[in-house]
Amino acid sequence: MPYARISLHQGHSAQWLAAFSRSLQQSLEEAFDVPSHDCFQVFHQCAPGELVYDPEYFGGPRSEGFVLIHITAGRVRTTERKQAFYARLVERLAASPGVRPEDVMIIISTTAEEDWSFSMGRAQMLERR
Repeated sequence: MPYARISLHQGHSAQWLAAFSRSLQQSLEEAFDVPSHDCFQVFHQCAPGELVYDPEYFGGPRSEGFVLIHITAGRVRTTERKQAFYARLVERLAASPGVRPEDVMIIISTTAEEDWSFSMGRAQMLERR
């Protein structure tokens, strides 16, 4: 049940965003142990000056194609699983929609089951125990 927030510069088409979304979701399913159809993503296209980053810090050189992906996950994954996900995601994004691996930054945060309510004011993950 990850929730992904994707921040990037504005100006991307609906088709480009759909391709990005598919690559992200496929990578989550293949390498991050996420079931199919468990897809919650928000794209935030930033106006000039709203996405500030260092072009060289721990990687790069980053370009104007820089994307910041913050994934909030409902359970902890192993270091190996996270590394496999990072590698798979940049591979898929390079293939479609064509994002340079140097331009992809990923952050994973983890929460507890009681931190999620999917609808109706209930904590469904606690109810399935």
